[in-house]
Amino acid sequence: MKTAIAIRHVHFEDLGTLEPVLQARGYTVRYVDAAHDDVGRLDCQGADLLVMLGGPIGAYDDGQYPCVTQEMALVCARLQSRRPLLGICLGAQLIARALGAEVIPMGVKEIGFAPLALTPEGAASPLAALEGVPVLHWHGDRFDIPPGAARLGGTAICANQAFAVGRYVLGLQCHLEADPRRIESWLVGHACELAQAGVDPHDLRAEAQALQARLSQAASEVFNRWLDGFEADPCGEQP
Repeated sequence: MKTAIAIRHVHFEDLGTLEPVLQARGYTVRYVDAAHDDVGRLDCQGADLLVMLGGPIGAYDDGQYPCVTQEMALVCARLQSRRPLLGICLGAQLIARALGAEVIPMGVKEIGFAPLALTPEGAASPLAALEGVPVLHWHGDRFDIPPGAARLGGTAICANQAFAVGRYVLGLQCHLEADPRRIESWLVGHACELAQAGVDPHDLRAEAQALQARLSQAASEVFNRWLDGFEADPCGEQP
């Protein structure tokens, strides 16, 4: 039985559309909650996949939130092992920081659905299934592309939305995992942020409803392609 460990920061930002893909491929999924589980004592090296999920704190918030320090140590150890690692939003920022890239506030919030502009490397990667498909963006920080990583895509607001290191590391700033059928949890959970950013939840709700079948299918295809790649060659050097 294969195992996947997901580090979660808020309950509704879970594996979403990725979870049924993992289960269908024979993975046992275990959640670890960064806010109250002892991440520092967690041994993830035996897991077949480690997923660092999103959350409303920053990858540079070590001083305010001790779990960030613990997560950084976990990510560094996982990177050193060259075992499969997926980062989403905050998770991707933690990976980028661990690889020596800068993570800073953008000065603006990017919240809503918009397609990625794929780079040539992105078009040759599992993200090719996202061509022209709007995905959910929900962040105020950005990362630089780490040294040695391949930049896969971006948006007009945030140029760096995805990167890969070989086949075993994938960092996504966008929330490809977010299930459009469960958008209400995001709207309620982040109500204050939406109000501060001047984003109308009616618009996000309508977009999620219109995109749910198309986006869920594209997300499943991306995740299956990525899993195929590292399961066949977990330390491969191609993105």
